[in-house]
Amino acid sequence: MKKILSIILARGGSKGIKDKNIKKLGKLPLIAWTIKEALKSKKNLTVYLSTDSKKIANIGKRYGAKIPFIRPKKFAKDTSSSVDAIEHAINFLKKKNLNFDYVLLLEPTSPLRTYQDIDRAINKITSKNYDSLVSVSKLEAFHPSFLYKQNSKGYLSPLRKSGKKYIRRQDLETMYFLEGSIYISKVTTLMKKRTFCHDKTIPFIMPKWKSIEIDDKLDLVMAEAIIKKKNLK
Repeated sequence: MKKILSIILARGGSKGIKDKNIKKLGKLPLIAWTIKEALKSKKNLTVYLSTDSKKIANIGKRYGAKIPFIRPKKFAKDTSSSVDAIEHAINFLKKKNLNFDYVLLLEPTSPLRTYQDIDRAINKITSKNYDSLVSVSKLEAFHPSFLYKQNSKGYLSPLRKSGKKYIRRQDLETMYFLEGSIYISKVTTLMKKRTFCHDKTIPFIMPKWKSIEIDDKLDLVMAEAIIKKKNLK
């Protein structure tokens, strides 16, 4: 059985919403949605939380996450990449004789993914020994064929010129956007490529309603509405 490092990255500093990662969503702190679902996984995941905030660490621990360290500030800056923080965690745990084949990154800002989504994504990447997997959602309203830019004369011009006066949605090429819920990679591949997205990455398609990322207050309002509509707990 493949050994999977399940990790949640949650910095203390947030600009769009103060203390975003522990802001209440429904009856739970935002980060708790991700921790609780990851712990329900049938893959027996140990969920590690990497944070530079003792406040976030305490809340994460309360909901079952392992906090083996407080992330050093140099890996928690605005300019720090997720891979920097993941690599720090991998190296820290390696010194504790904990080694992993895959790393599963779960961002707390994507609270609507379920443990079933997580398990299906793990099954997909491990079934054929793929290198990397990222969750995506179908691009509709913001398809490039519907996008415009302002030209030098101040007029609108299409970003993609199709030669057609009208474009029907059903005729559009299917495209996807990275929706942020699930990232999985072989540890060796991630350390080499320094990204989850490369020429050996496969998609894991998520429904549109699960693709909300909490970046601002409007996202919280929409997530709250979905939680009530879907009767999520």
